[in-house]
Amino acid sequence: MAHYYTNNIDLKSEETHIHFQYRSHDIVFVSDYGVFSKDKIDYGTRTLLDVMDISDQKKRLLDVGCGYGTIGIALKKIYPYLEVEMVDVNERAIHLANESIKYNNLQDIVAYKSCVYENVKGSFDIIVSNPPIRAGKKVVFEILEGAYHFLNKSGELIIVIQKKQGAPSAKKKMEEVFGNCEIIKRDKGYFVLKSVMK
Repeated sequence: MAHYYTNNIDLKSEETHIHFQYRSHDIVFVSDYGVFSKDKIDYGTRTLLDVMDISDQKKRLLDVGCGYGTIGIALKKIYPYLEVEMVDVNERAIHLANESIKYNNLQDIVAYKSCVYENVKGSFDIIVSNPPIRAGKKVVFEILEGAYHFLNKSGELIIVIQKKQGAPSAKKKMEEVFGNCEIIKRDKGYFVLKSVMK
Protein backbone atom coordinates (compact mmCIF):
# COMPACT_ATOMS: atom_id res chain seq x y z
CA MET A 1 0.00 0.00 0.00
CA ALA A 2 1.24 3.50 -0.80
CA HIS A 3 1.87 5.95 2.02
CA TYR A 4 2.19 9.71 1.76
CA TYR A 5 5.45 9.66 3.74
CA THR A 6 7.20 7.41 1.21
CA ASN A 7 8.30 8.18 -2.30
CA ASN A 8 5.67 6.66 -4.59
CA ILE A 9 5.92 7.67 -8.22
CA ASP A 10 3.74 4.91 -9.70
CA LEU A 11 0.43 6.22 -8.42
CA LYS A 12 -2.44 7.30 -10.61
CA SER A 13 -2.59 11.05 -11.01
CA GLU A 14 -5.60 13.33 -11.00
CA GLU A 15 -4.54 16.82 -9.96
CA THR A 16 -7.10 18.97 -8.16
CA HIS A 17 -7.11 22.47 -6.68
CA ILE A 18 -7.78 23.28 -3.04
CA HIS A 19 -8.89 26.84 -2.31
CA PHE A 20 -7.84 28.09 1.10
CA GLN A 21 -8.44 31.47 2.69
CA TYR A 22 -5.78 32.43 5.20
CA ARG A 23 -6.03 35.79 6.94
CA SER A 24 -7.97 37.32 4.04
CA HIS A 25 -5.57 35.94 1.42
CA ASP A 26 -6.87 33.46 -1.14
CA ILE A 27 -4.39 30.65 -1.75
CA VAL A 28 -4.72 27.78 -4.21
CA PHE A 29 -2.92 24.49 -3.64
CA VAL A 30 -2.41 21.84 -6.30
CA SER A 31 -3.10 18.37 -4.85
CA ASP A 32 -3.25 14.78 -6.08
CA TYR A 33 -3.29 11.15 -4.99
CA GLY A 34 -0.44 9.98 -2.79
CA VAL A 35 -0.11 13.01 -0.51
CA PHE A 36 -1.30 13.72 3.02
CA SER A 37 -4.81 15.23 3.29
CA LYS A 38 -5.22 15.46 -0.48
CA ASP A 39 -8.79 16.85 -0.42
CA LYS A 40 -8.57 19.63 2.17
CA ILE A 41 -6.24 21.46 4.52
CA ASP A 42 -6.13 19.25 7.61
CA TYR A 43 -7.17 20.52 11.03
CA GLY A 44 -3.70 20.23 12.55
CA THR A 45 -2.17 22.41 9.85
CA ARG A 46 -4.94 24.98 10.29
CA THR A 47 -4.33 24.97 14.04
CA LEU A 48 -0.62 25.65 13.55
CA LEU A 49 -1.22 28.38 10.96
CA ASP A 50 -3.73 30.10 13.27
CA VAL A 51 -1.05 30.82 15.89
CA MET A 52 1.84 31.82 13.64
CA ASP A 53 3.08 35.35 14.28
CA ILE A 54 6.40 36.03 12.57
CA SER A 55 8.33 39.23 13.18
CA ASP A 56 10.25 40.86 10.34
CA GLN A 57 13.44 40.04 12.26
CA LYS A 58 12.96 36.46 11.08
CA LYS A 59 14.26 35.98 7.56
CA ARG A 60 14.46 32.28 6.73
CA LEU A 61 11.89 29.53 7.28
CA LEU A 62 12.07 25.77 6.65
CA ASP A 63 8.96 23.57 6.38
CA VAL A 64 9.93 19.92 7.06
CA GLY A 65 7.62 17.24 5.67
CA CYS A 66 5.86 19.91 3.64
CA GLY A 67 3.50 17.71 1.64
CA TYR A 68 2.02 19.83 -1.16
CA GLY A 69 3.29 22.95 0.56
CA THR A 70 0.46 24.16 2.77
CA ILE A 71 2.39 25.66 5.68
CA GLY A 72 5.34 27.13 3.80
CA ILE A 73 3.24 28.65 1.03
CA ALA A 74 0.60 30.06 3.38
CA LEU A 75 3.26 31.71 5.55
CA LYS A 76 5.11 33.10 2.53
CA LYS A 77 1.86 34.65 1.33
CA ILE A 78 1.33 36.43 4.67
CA TYR A 79 4.98 37.24 5.38
CA PRO A 80 6.48 38.09 1.96
CA TYR A 81 9.85 39.06 3.48
CA LEU A 82 10.52 35.41 4.40
CA GLU A 83 12.81 33.20 2.35
CA VAL A 84 11.09 29.81 2.49
CA GLU A 85 12.41 26.31 1.85
CA MET A 86 10.18 23.25 1.94
CA VAL A 87 11.31 19.62 2.00
CA ASP A 88 9.62 16.23 1.75
CA VAL A 89 10.70 12.68 0.92
CA ASN A 90 7.73 12.28 -1.46
CA GLU A 91 8.59 13.39 -5.02
CA ARG A 92 4.95 13.86 -5.96
CA ALA A 93 4.46 16.15 -2.95
CA ILE A 94 7.47 18.22 -4.03
CA HIS A 95 6.16 18.43 -7.59
CA LEU A 96 2.78 19.63 -6.28
CA ALA A 97 4.38 22.12 -3.89
CA ASN A 98 6.36 23.61 -6.78
CA GLU A 99 3.21 23.76 -8.91
CA SER A 100 1.46 25.60 -6.06
CA ILE A 101 4.37 28.05 -5.78
CA LYS A 102 3.96 28.87 -9.49
CA TYR A 103 0.17 29.01 -9.28
CA ASN A 104 0.37 31.57 -6.47
CA ASN A 105 3.13 33.53 -8.23
CA LEU A 106 5.52 33.46 -5.27
CA GLN A 107 9.23 34.33 -5.23
CA ASP A 108 12.03 33.36 -2.82
CA ILE A 109 10.42 30.01 -2.01
CA VAL A 110 11.58 26.56 -3.11
CA ALA A 111 10.54 22.95 -2.53
CA TYR A 112 12.97 20.06 -2.94
CA LYS A 113 13.29 16.40 -2.06
CA SER A 114 14.99 15.60 1.23
CA CYS A 115 14.62 12.81 3.76
CA VAL A 116 14.23 15.03 6.82
CA TYR A 117 17.36 17.29 6.75
CA GLU A 118 19.46 15.15 4.39
CA ASN A 119 19.68 17.73 1.57
CA VAL A 120 19.15 20.88 3.65
CA LYS A 121 21.92 23.50 3.67
CA GLY A 122 22.34 26.66 5.71
CA SER A 123 20.45 27.77 8.80
CA PHE A 124 16.99 29.11 9.57
CA ASP A 125 15.15 31.41 11.94
CA ILE A 126 12.05 29.20 12.00
CA ILE A 127 11.51 25.51 11.35
CA VAL A 128 7.89 24.38 11.15
CA SER A 129 6.44 20.91 10.76
CA ASN A 130 3.24 18.94 10.85
CA PRO A 131 5.30 15.78 11.22
CA PRO A 132 4.36 12.53 9.45
CA ILE A 133 3.12 10.61 12.48
CA ARG A 134 2.46 7.45 10.48
CA ALA A 135 6.12 7.32 9.47
CA GLY A 136 6.83 6.46 13.11
CA LYS A 137 8.34 8.03 16.20
CA LYS A 138 11.89 7.62 14.87
CA VAL A 139 11.21 9.98 11.95
CA VAL A 140 9.32 12.45 14.14
CA PHE A 141 12.24 12.54 16.60
CA GLU A 142 14.70 13.01 13.72
CA ILE A 143 12.78 16.15 12.77
CA LEU A 144 12.84 17.43 16.37
CA GLU A 145 16.47 16.58 17.10
CA GLY A 146 17.81 17.63 13.71
CA ALA A 147 16.25 21.08 14.00
CA TYR A 148 18.86 21.93 16.62
CA HIS A 149 21.60 21.86 13.96
CA PHE A 150 19.73 24.11 11.51
CA LEU A 151 18.36 26.88 13.73
CA ASN A 152 20.01 30.25 14.25
CA LYS A 153 20.32 31.73 17.74
CA SER A 154 16.81 32.66 18.95
CA GLY A 155 15.42 30.47 16.17
CA GLU A 156 12.17 28.62 16.76
CA LEU A 157 10.99 25.08 16.14
CA ILE A 158 7.18 24.99 15.90
CA ILE A 159 5.26 21.76 15.35
CA VAL A 160 1.68 20.54 15.56
CA ILE A 161 0.92 17.07 16.87
CA GLN A 162 -2.10 15.31 18.35
CA LYS A 163 -2.03 14.39 22.01
CA LYS A 164 -3.03 10.80 21.24
CA GLN A 165 -0.35 10.56 18.54
CA GLY A 166 2.55 11.53 20.74
CA ALA A 167 2.37 15.18 21.81
CA PRO A 168 3.60 14.42 25.37
CA SER A 169 6.66 12.49 24.13
CA ALA A 170 7.37 15.14 21.46
CA LYS A 171 7.23 17.86 24.13
CA LYS A 172 9.61 15.88 26.32
CA LYS A 173 12.02 15.38 23.41
CA MET A 174 11.95 19.10 22.51
CA GLU A 175 12.68 19.96 26.16
CA GLU A 176 15.64 17.55 26.09
CA VAL A 177 17.02 19.01 22.86
CA PHE A 178 16.41 22.73 23.44
CA GLY A 179 16.01 23.02 27.21
CA ASN A 180 12.52 24.48 26.73
CA CYS A 181 9.17 23.72 25.11
CA GLU A 182 5.98 25.74 25.33
CA ILE A 183 2.47 24.63 24.43
CA ILE A 184 1.26 27.66 22.47
CA LYS A 185 -2.14 26.24 21.52
CA ARG A 186 -4.41 23.33 22.34
CA ASP A 187 -7.37 22.65 20.07
CA LYS A 188 -9.46 19.46 19.73
CA GLY A 189 -6.56 17.27 20.85
CA TYR A 190 -3.96 19.06 18.73
CA PHE A 191 -1.00 20.66 20.47
CA VAL A 192 1.15 23.35 18.88
CA LEU A 193 4.58 23.15 20.51
CA LYS A 194 7.42 25.67 20.33
CA SER A 195 11.06 25.46 21.37
CA VAL A 196 13.49 28.37 21.13
CA MET A 197 17.21 28.06 20.36
CA LYS A 198 19.04 29.73 23.24
